[in-house]
Amino acid sequence: MKDFNLSQWAITNQALVLYALLVLLVAGVFSYRALPQKEDPDFTFKVMSVNLRWPGATAKQMEELATVPLEDALQATPWLDRINSYSQPGEAHVLLSLKDATPPGERDRAWEAVRRKLADLRGRWPEGMEEPVADDEMGDIFGSIYALSADHADYAELERQARRVRTELLKIEQVDKVKLIGTQNEAVYVECSPATLSKLGLAPQRIAAVLKERNALEPAGAIEAGHAIARLRLGGDFAPPNGIADIAVAGQNQLYRLGDICRVQRGPEEPAAFKMKAMGDDAIGLAVSAAPGSDAIELGRRLNDTIDAVRAGLPPDTQIRLLTDQPKVVQKSTHELMQSLFEALAIVLAVSFLSLGGRAGLVVALSIPVVMAGTFLLMKLCGVELQRVSIGALIIAIGLLVDDAMIAVEMMKVKLEQGLSKTAAAVFAYKSTAFPMLTGTLITAAAFMPVGLAQSDAGEYTFSICLVVTIALLVSWLVAVIFTPYLGFKLLHEHPLHVEPLYDNRFYTAFRKLVIACLDYRKTTIAATVAIFALSLAGFTQVQQQFFPPSERPELLVDVWLPEGASAAATEARAEEIAGKLKGDADILHYASYIGGPAPRFYLPLDIQLPAANYAQIVLTTHDMRAREAVLQRIRDLIAKDYRNAGVRVSRLENGPPVGYPVQFRVTGENPDTLREIADRVLRVVKANPHVENVSQDGGVAVTTLAIEVDRDKARALGVSPQSLARQLQALSQDTVGHYRDDGKQIPIVMRADEAARRSPEALARSAILTSKGDSVPLAAFARLKEAEEPGILWRLNRQPVITVRADVSDQVEAPEVSQAIDQALAGLRAGLPAGYAVEAGGALEGSDQSQDSIVAVLPLMGIVILTLLMLQLKRFSLVALVLLTAPLGLIGVTAALLPFHIPFGFVAMLGVISLAGMIMRNSLILVDQIEQDVALGLSRFEAIVDSTVRRARPILLTAAAAILAMVPLTGSVFWGPMAAVIMGGLLVATLLTLLYLPALYAAWFRVSSP
Repeated sequence: MKDFNLSQWAITNQALVLYALLVLLVAGVFSYRALPQKEDPDFTFKVMSVNLRWPGATAKQMEELATVPLEDALQATPWLDRINSYSQPGEAHVLLSLKDATPPGERDRAWEAVRRKLADLRGRWPEGMEEPVADDEMGDIFGSIYALSADHADYAELERQARRVRTELLKIEQVDKVKLIGTQNEAVYVECSPATLSKLGLAPQRIAAVLKERNALEPAGAIEAGHAIARLRLGGDFAPPNGIADIAVAGQNQLYRLGDICRVQRGPEEPAAFKMKAMGDDAIGLAVSAAPGSDAIELGRRLNDTIDAVRAGLPPDTQIRLLTDQPKVVQKSTHELMQSLFEALAIVLAVSFLSLGGRAGLVVALSIPVVMAGTFLLMKLCGVELQRVSIGALIIAIGLLVDDAMIAVEMMKVKLEQGLSKTAAAVFAYKSTAFPMLTGTLITAAAFMPVGLAQSDAGEYTFSICLVVTIALLVSWLVAVIFTPYLGFKLLHEHPLHVEPLYDNRFYTAFRKLVIACLDYRKTTIAATVAIFALSLAGFTQVQQQFFPPSERPELLVDVWLPEGASAAATEARAEEIAGKLKGDADILHYASYIGGPAPRFYLPLDIQLPAANYAQIVLTTHDMRAREAVLQRIRDLIAKDYRNAGVRVSRLENGPPVGYPVQFRVTGENPDTLREIADRVLRVVKANPHVENVSQDGGVAVTTLAIEVDRDKARALGVSPQSLARQLQALSQDTVGHYRDDGKQIPIVMRADEAARRSPEALARSAILTSKGDSVPLAAFARLKEAEEPGILWRLNRQPVITVRADVSDQVEAPEVSQAIDQALAGLRAGLPAGYAVEAGGALEGSDQSQDSIVAVLPLMGIVILTLLMLQLKRFSLVALVLLTAPLGLIGVTAALLPFHIPFGFVAMLGVISLAGMIMRNSLILVDQIEQDVALGLSRFEAIVDSTVRRARPILLTAAAAILAMVPLTGSVFWGPMAAVIMGGLLVATLLTLLYLPALYAAWFRVSSP
């Protein structure tokens, strides 16, 4: 291929090149306009939830008879990484997490295997337990959430209006799903006073039996009349609530109308499993998810138009509030990032004009739109959207994509100044720089391989960095060897009659002396560089560690956890109390409360909690980041004053894969008492750290129950069996005895004691219990009631009991550092643990370690690719070694940039360090290759080192300046700022050392003597 000169071909076929250039520009513009815009890149959500319900079971019974058998059955699920579960009275949840390395296509196969196993287990569960329900849609994102509320309408009317709105929203092409949130099921309640029933000699079970019998839907047969069959229908359906109230119930001596002895009414189910409130008003939410591949901003416009049209048809007292507006967030973030992109572009253009002059700078300037057009075209073909990561990658690429064009133009300019023709200058530039540039470009792209091939959620999240930068670099090389020579041929001037002296101005003269001094004092130069590098290594250990920085979104999350066993009503009261104290805050745009479960996943990295009666979440939306931080501080003050150690937590949204509490330590082992004792010790160690806040643990808490101690002899003598007693007590507390069919819906008929009796153990003791003899006796005649304790929640991890100690950290420190300090403090405790017990770190530290391990795992492959490219270009081990020895030098500048300014080093910054090594090796490769070319032309090694370094100084400095200055717009970004600092500091120092340390190292390696 070296015999074929692409630059010469471009100048020979100018019309074809111009046509290709124009087509590429047009295609690039259309591709850019067609790129979908999103907030975050997709990553495969590899978690499935299996939910179990067994009314009446204790947490221990749920664990032993439901959770553990299910875990055993699912342990062979393909690609399974871990099984988390928790069991509570009457319910359990099992979470299956697949390995990070699971291919996206294998996820669906794994979930199908789970469903097949659940089908195999059907009918094998304990009596009374419902069939497990699997949910693999936990990763669905509902970016737009609306709240429908009304001043006077009840939930039934509100739901009817919400379904109308949902129907209209589903007509939008870009909408995938619309989920109704906070709908309330209705029930017909038959409330009886146990005292009244006891006086009348009526047992609750008798009333329940009458209701079940009356509402049974049984076939009544058919008669054949002539040539037709007439099916017999019994008109037994209720017309509630009056139909139920008119039922006759037989007592010992007479019939009673049910409505006369019990209260019959229709209303929302109690307790509500899940409720939603918007600005304190009861509401029903509509959560909208976008169709795959749709544009968020276009979706936002269509949603606004549809809601405006629907709002006009709603009753006057009904209003729709927009609570979460992802299209607006996307528009704002995309605008800010694109502004940074154009600022970086302007900076690079300025560098080009100032350093190369008007015409040469214009050639580079015109090359940039061509590269960008080709990049946008390939992004469209590869399915890459405009989102946080891909736009950041474009900004990084801006500083790199001009390198090849600058080198090619600078070489053409030099040869033109030496008297060559335009064609000869372009041909020479290709011969001398094209393949070193290609190798350097491929090395820079290879440095991003760990990002693209990392088998982790974080790697998948940042994959588009690798893809977009690689596309931009390859396109930039093609533009540099085809379109740039063409543009140079059109715009640059020849100098046939006047050859300007080169490299003899003040700068080059002084720089030449500096290079010679470094060669003369090569040992000192090398020793000084090594000493500075060692000092930077020591300094780097003092840089704060981070996983991902917090999000820049304006929302805050307030999580409210009441003790296990708390009622939904108590949880709602606490959530509304907190929300009421925040109402009227001028910095809060609006808020919504979700009682009994979390908000829908309106943001990809949201850490979703599972439903629980003792849990509520308040989502506060502020005006901007300044307002968010002000509200955050006020809520922290409120918690410290009124809710310290009361299970209330406030947090910002996260970036990257969700981790929940940033500091977590898991204690695993079999014996519950030993486990709780170890967890308490870990809790004390965590609390001892001065940087933690809101320390708690998620298990080991008992709940109070009302134990009924039955005298079995007395009960047997009276004719009361345990099964009959359990059913009658269930009827007193809350028992579904039938269903009322109304307008296509099945409305349960629920029998329960009146409110006073439901809250009074004394009233329960007086309740009439039906005996096998047909009469009734009070419960106190054969049983005694007393308070007892039982486990409220039992957590398991990978089929072992677990208790997690978790905490937040103050803003002045980073979670991984705090976790590491606590982890070291736990060393003594770990050393004394009994066999079979362990304490493991989780949270941000675990997430950071897993993500970094996934990057490190790809480094050997990256090293092989880079070594291969270097060997193909340089063909000597010694030269390859020289280039590799310059790669770590960027760490000097990295430490100098991060440490003084207290910038944390996290996953994104680590990607910057890896890519920085590629940029440095690229410059080193070009310089070493130039030295070897000069030696091949007959220069002594000393002359070749000096002349090549002087000649390559300007293009190396210019390309480095472009890459460094292109990072300036990113320095203010919370997400990209650390990477920008890493690249700016590292590349600045490494470029200077490439021009001074590398020549000295080359001279020492080959024992080059001074003339």
